[in-house]
Amino acid sequence: MKKAYLFPGQGAQFVGMGRDLYEYKENTRNLFEQANELLGFRITDIMFEGTEDDLKKTNVTQPAIFLHSVILAQALGDQFDPQMVAGHSLGEFSALVAAQALSFEDGLILVSKRANAMQKACEIQPSTMAAILGLDDFTVEDICQRVSDVVVPANYNCPGQLVISGTIAGVDKACELLLQAGAKRALKLNVGGAFHSPLMETARAELQEAIEKVSIKEPICPIYQNIDAKAYSDPAKIKENLIAQLTGAVKWTQTIEHMLADGATSFTEVGPGNVLQGLVKKVNRQAETAAAQLP
Repeated sequence: MKKAYLFPGQGAQFVGMGRDLYEYKENTRNLFEQANELLGFRITDIMFEGTEDDLKKTNVTQPAIFLHSVILAQALGDQFDPQMVAGHSLGEFSALVAAQALSFEDGLILVSKRANAMQKACEIQPSTMAAILGLDDFTVEDICQRVSDVVVPANYNCPGQLVISGTIAGVDKACELLLQAGAKRALKLNVGGAFHSPLMETARAELQEAIEKVSIKEPICPIYQNIDAKAYSDPAKIKENLIAQLTGAVKWTQTIEHMLADGATSFTEVGPGNVLQGLVKKVNRQAETAAAQLP
């Protein structure tokens, strides 16, 4: 029996998230208060009482999801017993903290820096993302290459669902061509910019400096990283892959396939929402999935 734990990324946030965790025990409350101090603003107020729009701001969304995930993993105590972990985009940082490769403080500071760097990159050049439904990966890749503006595959979420990322003109042109090629839908996403594309280069450079300085230890189990969907335990390689992640694609379909091939028998999603459980089922309908619950 191999238990896999998955950590969600941006988009999983909801109003009121984490309040049950805050009220659960003194040590979970202390972690939230520590986060308020480290961030320099009361993120708990926004998580528990803010509006959807407040929660959508990248500098709030990313730390909020990270906190929900890592504090829930901690609250699980001995129930949290992973043989393998993975996180979708931002979730990779949550996975590293939960797997004891990165400290809570360092993880939160990196996530906050990542969010701010991505926000700045979004302001440099107007850009966007779109979900392409009902086409195979090869066709999407091929069409993106044929568009003269910047547009690349960004998130391989599950078979038949690939998110593309790039300039507004590039994404619009690709969507038009992909619909002509037989895509069922091409949905523009409500995001601030072109995440996981070359347009995040300034953010990658900024984050690289912070990641290189931070201490990463060997995790308690292998982490399957977004950049190539393979399992890693070597801290130096983990750092390299974290840096490459901002401008590289999230290979989520391939990650789940590799975990299944390596013997994963159950997948538990740790954090807000249930998006990742749905994606696992689209890769393998027989896979056992669950959401982590407070003991």
